[in-house]
Amino acid sequence: MSITIGIDVGTSGTKTLAIDEHGKILASASSEYPCSHPRPGWSEQDPELWWRATQETLRAVLSSGKFAPADVAGVGLSGQMHGSVFLDASGEVVRPALLWNDQRTAAQCAEIEDRAGGREALIKMVGNRAMTGFTAPKLLWVRKEEPANWERVRQVLLPKDYVRYRLTGAYATEVSDASGTLLLDVANRRWSRELLAKLDIDPALLPPCHESFEVSAQVSAIGSEATGLPVGTPVVGGGGDQPAGAVGNGIVRPGVASATMGTSGVVFAHTDKPGFDPLGRLQRGCHAVPGAWHVMGVVLSAGGSLQWFRNELGKAEVELSRTQGIDPYLLLTAEAAIAGPGAEGLFFLPYLTGERSPHFDPDAKGGWIGLTVRHGRPHLIRAVLEGATYAMRDSLELIREMGSEIDHIRVSGGGARNALWKQIQADIYGCDVHTLNSTEGPAFGVALLAQVGTGGFATVPEACDATIMTLESTNVDHRAKAYYDKAYKVYQSLYQNLRGTFREISQLVEGGF
Repeated sequence: MSITIGIDVGTSGTKTLAIDEHGKILASASSEYPCSHPRPGWSEQDPELWWRATQETLRAVLSSGKFAPADVAGVGLSGQMHGSVFLDASGEVVRPALLWNDQRTAAQCAEIEDRAGGREALIKMVGNRAMTGFTAPKLLWVRKEEPANWERVRQVLLPKDYVRYRLTGAYATEVSDASGTLLLDVANRRWSRELLAKLDIDPALLPPCHESFEVSAQVSAIGSEATGLPVGTPVVGGGGDQPAGAVGNGIVRPGVASATMGTSGVVFAHTDKPGFDPLGRLQRGCHAVPGAWHVMGVVLSAGGSLQWFRNELGKAEVELSRTQGIDPYLLLTAEAAIAGPGAEGLFFLPYLTGERSPHFDPDAKGGWIGLTVRHGRPHLIRAVLEGATYAMRDSLELIREMGSEIDHIRVSGGGARNALWKQIQADIYGCDVHTLNSTEGPAFGVALLAQVGTGGFATVPEACDATIMTLESTNVDHRAKAYYDKAYKVYQSLYQNLRGTFREISQLVEGGF
């Protein structure tokens, strides 16, 4: 058997799985960890948490008894994009990593666009506008705000690449994840020396950049002792969680898009050319497929909005989960089903950590709008599900506007595991949605990339065709669609009407009491 392992270093936990050459999942394990928010809008994590979770899940998978560790042909790595891991000359972590949903770098984003010669010039260089979640502004923030830490920095890695370093001892990354740093020349699939020079960033701080299927390193003796993987096991480039998840969903040809409802929500489409939007309304990057690119829109708190509701307003459901093993999300969505489409005019803005696509506004705030005495918890929950989906539609509409013909949407993440949320997505997107035989997304995608990199398949599309199939389809309810089309226009107007108010609220918070 050709066994490969996929490891996905997520925001709330790490998942590891093993597949055979047919794509059958032989074993999987996951481990959760916390995220730190030391100030409003800040988001940090200790990279050691990722490494401990990787060790724990790898050992669980390797001890499953379904295969021998010696059967592992290769490993693929995926992870949350944009995070910044700062290492010193000895490879030790300098400070906690700044994550993708950290919003502290608005001033640095403006500085980057100014140094680049304007937004359009920046987009021509690296394919994207400066966004607060990206890696480059985090480097400038640490350089300005923490000069003592910056003096120690000798290497900057993305989250999954830190795990690669601990596993192999090698510094390396690959083009799909590097696209989200704002430092990669996306069109030419290499670091942008032009922008690095303009920002006064030493290129030596960045690791060598591979294609996603290429072998980047081998498991070291230290990595083997820590995890149980044999010394010399190949580790391929892998992918950022969204491009890797797209491979896991078979989004490797034009015309097919994925809508992933995780903590963040992502609408992702394959393109054969880099193509740039001078307004930078969507994120562009190299796909994990060689010679291909992608376009995607990101909702910062999609599934994260329902997770927030569960944690803060669903404590009874969480307790039932603890004592009786009942999934709290099933209880919450069952309650939401009591309210019909539109939740009787109640809207929810899912901007709990600011917003990326299409507003790029770190000051954006969440909230329910339209509350009346008729509304109860079912309406509140349903509005959260619908609000996150409206936000996803914002990105889908932009992808269509920019010329991508999308006639097939594959859904994954938490929003694909619930019948009500799948129906809401079909009706709001106005397109039938499909779930697949694998729901493991990024971890499955990088396991497939490892299959390609170690000779199991000739190409990434071939690997997807051999292992991925549609399991279930949810058809559009055209009556609900007609309602949602009208309601979506109202939803769009809410942010525009409240944008100035959101900024005033941020100023109040910054000023303190």
